[in-house]
Amino acid sequence: MAEDISIKPDLQFSIVCDSVRREDNGKMMLIGIFEVIGARVFPARHPELFIVNRWIKGSGHFKEKTRVVNSKDNKVIVETKEVEFELKDINHAHTVISKFMNITFQEAGKYQVEVLLSGDVLRYYPIILAQEKTGARPA
Repeated sequence: MAEDISIKPDLQFSIVCDSVRREDNGKMMLIGIFEVIGARVFPARHPELFIVNRWIKGSGHFKEKTRVVNSKDNKVIVETKEVEFELKDINHAHTVISKFMNITFQEAGKYQVEVLLSGDVLRYYPIILAQEKTGARPA
């Protein structure tokens, strides 16, 4: 009897964007890729963002969670539920698309996106909340 061997997958990419669309031919379009959110006042509410994670080169059953954390105090701002997925072998890929609505950021500063695989932070990267200046418009 063959034993199931699990191979931990690689995170091919993790992208923050405004929207995700799928074309008729199956191709995915990521619209409005960004790493900075500007706001004039805080707390600031960001109406919608997507985080798209693509897993490759793995085999087995896995659980993913994605969250946004305030780097200042490590407080979780928003997170997904655990998403279970399977890679049948190393030639398959799996994409997880997470949609976040009405996220409230209490202050300007550095936040981070964290991608967890089976409970462990596999990758993290910054997302900046920038204070926009108010006042006169440039001529």
